[in-house]
Amino acid sequence: MMHTVASTLLAIAIALSTLTASATAETRTLGILKRQAPAWEVTQWFQLPDGKTSLDVNDFKGKVVYLYCFQSWCPGCHSHGFPTLQQLTKHFANDPNVAFVAIQTTFEGYGFNTFNKAKATMAKYDLTVPTGQSGDPDARSRLMRSYRTGGTPWTIIIDKHGVVQFNNYHIQAAQAIQLIEYLK
Repeated sequence: MMHTVASTLLAIAIALSTLTASATAETRTLGILKRQAPAWEVTQWFQLPDGKTSLDVNDFKGKVVYLYCFQSWCPGCHSHGFPTLQQLTKHFANDPNVAFVAIQTTFEGYGFNTFNKAKATMAKYDLTVPTGQSGDPDARSRLMRSYRTGGTPWTIIIDKHGVVQFNNYHIQAAQAIQLIEYLK
């Protein structure tokens, strides 16, 4: 009996260590921290600055960029991501050294996470930051692929030199404010 219990415990320990190692390896493959920010490759935009028809990361040289990736149907986007974005846009409202961009990075639910739904979602939160749509039924979001995001909500903070300084699921508003202030 002791042999059976010991064998079972050993099997559980091996399984847990394998799962932990797999989760750690997966986490390491996400994001592109400390790398030059790649092009966004987004073709559908709204709420752009006057005279603009599109945007890309190079349009923000010299500014810290808070890039928020979402899907309209994402519960975490609504419970955490959008409220954080609201707090940050209010905090940095008059700061010319900080820019905010939101992109709906659709990788599933294409019938719901549409360009028009992105517009409605931004209106729901009274957010007027430039907003794009990346991903459709024919092609998964290129931004997700190039930034190696793990889904939504996903936050990317790019420094004024175009280097990714934060690239992960969640960031608290206070932590984001502190990082942005440091990067300015």
